[in-house]
Amino acid sequence: MTALAPIMEAFFTDRLMTQQGVSPHTIASYRDTFKLLLGYLHSRTGTLPADLDLTDLDATLIGDFLQHLEAVRGNAISSRNTRLAAIHSLFRYASFQAPEHANLISRVLAIQTKRTTTTIVNFLSRTELDALLAAPDHTTWHGRRDHALLVLDAQTGLRVSEITGLTVDDVHLGTGAHVYCRGKGRKDRCTPLTAHTKQILTSWLHHHGPSAGTTPLFCTRTGGTLSHDAVEQLIKRHAATAAKTCKSLQHKKITPHTLRHSAAMELLHSGVDITVIALWLGHESPTTTRIYLHADMALKEKALARTTSPATIPDRYQAPDTLLAFLDQL
Repeated sequence: MTALAPIMEAFFTDRLMTQQGVSPHTIASYRDTFKLLLGYLHSRTGTLPADLDLTDLDATLIGDFLQHLEAVRGNAISSRNTRLAAIHSLFRYASFQAPEHANLISRVLAIQTKRTTTTIVNFLSRTELDALLAAPDHTTWHGRRDHALLVLDAQTGLRVSEITGLTVDDVHLGTGAHVYCRGKGRKDRCTPLTAHTKQILTSWLHHHGPSAGTTPLFCTRTGGTLSHDAVEQLIKRHAATAAKTCKSLQHKKITPHTLRHSAAMELLHSGVDITVIALWLGHESPTTTRIYLHADMALKEKALARTTSPATIPDRYQAPDTLLAFLDQL
């Protein structure tokens, strides 16, 4: 029997933090995965996490846990696969720490990820975006903050983690106005700001924003950092307000990532090359950015207009047999 606790602790402190130097975001994601897994195991067996052995986490239990994520917690397949990736990483490390359990470890590592369906990205039209940006109440402190946040996100397409991580020093409003951020994969990038966005941020910082350089650009009323959930809730609230005047918003689920998609589609509609859009969004490869080509119906309609229809005469299909006719009617 091999205790699980020392292996998991060494996995975080030695493998992830010291050897690989992974980002705090990865640490948090792995931490949440194992908190869910250990909580699930405790609810099934009553054993405290500190008393577990590696052999308690066999392939059958891991499979049940993954099914629990989808069926009970309502997680998407992509979330299920993310949790499985964290578990696989732990067991690959455990294969060196506990080689006597190679058989158990190999069965866990053999659990496959599920294939996911690639859907068309959800984005806002110019009319819908204008309605959302007009929703915050400019007479209140929170309304002015939310308006500045939405304008910046809609123009730059920053991820929600990048937005909440911005400090006052990250915004440069002089000549060549831009915002600096460290994005996914620890890639630094600078995104230029339009004159309108620059004006909104200047007003926010001058009249209502914080003054210290390391203070969050978009903070809470007490000066703390906004959480991912807080940004998601404020967007949801303003989207509900905007839907009262823009009816098409009533049928759309708007998240922080929707604004990122909207910024990309705005660039695409303006004729910006897809490789430039990839750099703008901080994508590792332009291949990732091709999802916006699939979502751009206007671009597809322009391509269709350049084609020539085949010289065929439409005709009505007639079943050659009474039985086939019956089946066609079902």
